[in-house]
Order: sequence, then structure tokens, then C-alpha cells
Amino acid sequence: MGRSGAEDEILVGGDARGGGPRRRRVRADTRGRVPLPLLLPALVGLAFLLLPLIALLVRAPWRSLPDQLTSTEVWQALQLSLVCATAATAVSLVLGVPLAWLLARTDFPGRGFVRALVTLPLVLPPVVGGVALLLALGRNGVVGQWLDSAFGITLPFTTAGVVVAEAFVAMPFLVISVEGTLRAADPRYEEAATTLGASRFTAFRRVTLPLIAPGIAAGSVLAWARALGEFGATITFAGNFPGRTQTMPLAVYLALQNDPAAAIALSLVLLTVSIAVLAALRDRWMTAS
Repeated sequence: MGRSGAEDEILVGGDARGGGPRRRRVRADTRGRVPLPLLLPALVGLAFLLLPLIALLVRAPWRSLPDQLTSTEVWQALQLSLVCATAATAVSLVLGVPLAWLLARTDFPGRGFVRALVTLPLVLPPVVGGVALLLALGRNGVVGQWLDSAFGITLPFTTAGVVVAEAFVAMPFLVISVEGTLRAADPRYEEAATTLGASRFTAFRRVTLPLIAPGIAAGSVLAWARALGEFGATITFAGNFPGRTQTMPLAVYLALQNDPAAAIALSLVLLTVSIAVLAALRDRWMTAS
């Protein structure tokens, strides 16, 4: 429509003689002009978001940072965080991808309500999620007492409990991402595969999964990052035991009470991971269409 970077042509009404619409060239260089009432709050909002991160970098103990990061407690917390976040992401993949397919490809009564329940952990306070997990999977929980009596499985205050808590809060991120990708994918490819004799599961495995692989990858990264930073549900359901349930966020919270320098160093590690996640997702979430 535009003939130059600053001009566009639009159609205006016909003239008095009954002629057709006339073209009129108008200026369209308003993209670079920002009204002052919008510019000022935008700059304040940007400063509000960046100032805490800048303060973290300014106050970081750069000289003692190598010693802080090489301590045994930090490495234990970091290793446990990486292992549990990866395991929670694997659980989210195994359970979340079929759930996303169910929400995107099938129609059943109450689907909207089920979708709302799936996204509930996104807005539920993490501590409340931890309490709910205790009531469900604790030794006296609805399901936990049966697991304990029948199989001797106890989840609270264990490393497995950390994985469960992180998967509970992280899986909705993967489900939303995969469901959106499935809705954008053309279902006719699956229909063509089924008409050629493939079963629904074969069509899903051989046709659908390759199509939605970018969405699965993006959802997995988001779920992994959310699991890595989980605090409330973890400390409520799994506790804070060094080497067993103390992840990086819990170590930051504990260090902040006794050694602020160590808390800043651990926070820098999590900040670096967050930046790496954004860099990995920049092509999907951070480019303008």
C-alpha cells in the first residue's frame, strides 16, 4: 500500500459529479512520534523493571564471586536444581503433551472448564499449591496415604517431592505452548494420514509431533525455567534440607538471612539462567511480526 517510507495512499469518497473514489496521499510517519503522556509512564515502567536487575549487578561481590560459587553448598543446590528441573520437565512432557492434544484436537463436555483447571497453577499462589500437594500426596493425604500403605512411597520432604512440586507449577506453561501450536497446525495432515490407513496414534507420532516440535521445544524451555525458579510449592511440600531438597531459590532465601553476599551470588546464577532462556526463545517470543 505504501509508496515510500513516510507516505501511504488511502481511498476517499467520490467527487460531486458521482465519480468513483479518489486516491489521496497522506503522511504515515507517526510511528516515530510518541505522545508525551505515553512516553513518560513507559520510561518509568522500563526503569521500574530494570532498576532491581541493575542494582543486583552493581552490588554483586565480584571479587569474592568465585569463592562464593565454588562452595560445596552452592554446588549441591545447583546440581539438585538442575536435576529436579530437568526431571520435572520430563514429567511435564510425558503428561502435558497428550493433555495439550486432548484440549486442542477433541471436543468434549466441559472442555473449557478443564482448560481453566489446567491453567489454574499459573495464578494459584505457589504456597497454596504446596499445601494442596500435601493434602493430596502427603502421608495422610487423599492419595498419599494409599501410596504409603500399599507401596511404601512417601513423597513429601524428599527429592522426588521437589520434582512433583516443580512439575505441578511448570506443566501449565508447556500445555499452553503446545496447545497453541496444535491449534495453529493444519489438522488436514493428520486426516490425510488416517485416510491412508494410519491409526490416530501413528498419525500423532509420525505427522503431528514433527509439526509441533518448535512449540514443544519452547514449552519445554519455559517449563524448565519455571521449575528451576520454583520456591513456594517446593518449600511447603518438600522442605529445605541441604543436599536433598534445597534448590537454588531455597538456598538464596536461606543465604539472605545469614550471608547476603552469597545470596547475591546465587541470584546472579539464576539471572544468568533466565537470560539464557530468553536468548533461546528470542526467535519465537521476542521478534516482531
